[in-house]
Amino acid sequence: MALPVREQAKYWGIATAILLAALWYLGDVILPFVLGGAIAYMLDPVADRLERLGLSRVVAVSLIALVAILVFVLLILLVIPLLIQQAAQLIETAPQLFNRLQGWLTTRFPEILDADSTIRVQLLKIGEAIQERGGELLQGLLTSAMSLLNLIVLLVVAPVVAFYLLLDWDRMTSRIDELLPRDHAPAIRVIMADIDRTLASFIRGQGLVCLILGTFYAGALMIAGLNFGLVIGFTAGMISFIPYVGTLVGGTLAIGLALFQFWGDWLHIGAVVGIFVFGQFVEGNFLSPKLVGGSVGLHPVWLIFALSVFGSLFGFVGMLVAVPVAAIIGVVIRFFIGRYKHGLLYRGSSGDPIRVVPVGTGQDASSTDV
Repeated sequence: MALPVREQAKYWGIATAILLAALWYLGDVILPFVLGGAIAYMLDPVADRLERLGLSRVVAVSLIALVAILVFVLLILLVIPLLIQQAAQLIETAPQLFNRLQGWLTTRFPEILDADSTIRVQLLKIGEAIQERGGELLQGLLTSAMSLLNLIVLLVVAPVVAFYLLLDWDRMTSRIDELLPRDHAPAIRVIMADIDRTLASFIRGQGLVCLILGTFYAGALMIAGLNFGLVIGFTAGMISFIPYVGTLVGGTLAIGLALFQFWGDWLHIGAVVGIFVFGQFVEGNFLSPKLVGGSVGLHPVWLIFALSVFGSLFGFVGMLVAVPVAAIIGVVIRFFIGRYKHGLLYRGSSGDPIRVVPVGTGQDASSTDV
């Protein structure tokens, strides 16, 4: 006999509380395992395809690991040092850029920024804060980055975890399927299949979109001659998983810097604007429809909320798991809404579809279908 609903809810609630407590207390400790699991999940279709081509699982995973090592070495040698250098220079140059912005506003809008103007006073305070804390900000960012993604995690632990998880991925999923509660196994399989489709469409597809956009923006802005083009383009691409936010943030930074750097050279300014317009056009009409597909049920507001909440509660690990958890919650909610719409609470004892009457028509309640 199955457990009562109240008992089942108690056990599932305890499991959820244990998971949240683990994220809360062991965030930095479980970080390599979260990263490794995410990498293994994203690469599992590649390993499956190599297996279908005739390779064994060990050979397929080893080939993937070799390619990943080569790409990582190239990034270390060519891209990452330049990215860090430009990011540090951008932070150090921020006070000068702000002073130039203040001078530009003062020249063109003198009636707004007079000596007693509130706007001028606030701009002066912001400029002083940037000058005083610019170095502290850079040092804090570097310290936080090293505390969250230390060298051991990047170079050793996470790749090793990913390798072994990817090697045993199919066996682990089969074992988990065997442990599902028998009464709920069919429903859980349906939910998990929907979750996998959602994550595959969003994380794998959108991750590839972000990589393509980040590469395009960074390369195009550097070719256009924009200072800090690499870091701005990379940032714009990496946050493009939230629709329009990546283009808005990156475009604002790039166009603002272009106005200061190329003032009067409208060809270069237009080139920077054209880069983001073209990137948005390609992303909206080709990349997202082909790689992400249709709607995966993740509204941008829901993503922002999930990132904010999990980032605030669990730090960097929370931000890593925010999108998968948001997708899982969305799938579960849609599943139970579907069950609700097929239940007596929604349909009533007669089981007939609900009929509504437009206001002011005077029609009988049975005359109009939803």
